[in-house]
Amino acid sequence: MTDSAAKRALVLGGSGGIGRALAEKLRADGHDVTTLSRSADGFDITDETAIEQALGRLDAPFHLIITATGALTSDNLEPEKSLKALDPETLAAQFAVNATGPALVLKHAQRLLPKRERAVFAALSARVGSIGDNSLGGWYSYRASKAALNQLIHTAAIELGRSHKQAICVVLHPGTVTTPFTENYRNHASVPPEDAAANLIRVLDDLTPDQSGQFFDWAGKPVPW
Repeated sequence: MTDSAAKRALVLGGSGGIGRALAEKLRADGHDVTTLSRSADGFDITDETAIEQALGRLDAPFHLIITATGALTSDNLEPEKSLKALDPETLAAQFAVNATGPALVLKHAQRLLPKRERAVFAALSARVGSIGDNSLGGWYSYRASKAALNQLIHTAAIELGRSHKQAICVVLHPGTVTTPFTENYRNHASVPPEDAAANLIRVLDDLTPDQSGQFFDWAGKPVPW
């Protein structure tokens, strides 16, 4: 892809640590990048009207759309470690940010994706959203909301593939990234946002349409559902 239209990218959550790094890396690689975020644009991932209006102001095509939004906790509460800590409002808030929001982004962004050229929609998920990889338990709301995101994007990939034959629709695990989002939960080594962004873009660059609907980590390895 050599023309500017073929290099347009949209990053949702572009003011966050990893979102900002993704936007900067894409610009450095020659993409024409548009970002949307709550802090810079008042973009609210939990408000469908706001999503529809923000995306409705954009002109197609975008060959890459990345949703880099997410929340580990709600109202600064600790992730639940037991069933007795479950709270319906917290569960709903986590689903709104981590699952419903990205799905609504895709709902209103699909018109921005070209139908006859390679196009990528990626949402940042997390390995803890994997049911098959869950051996520790805990973190109920976050795990469940990311598992829901995975199913929503997988299902949407099937539908999108019928109308956009070259589309790639995936969820990605970025690894543990050094940001305020994770600073209190570093149980193993983390990487700077710039490194995480480079890893994810490398994975996305290598994907083909037959890999649409899958879940990959930062190294391009499939993650169990």
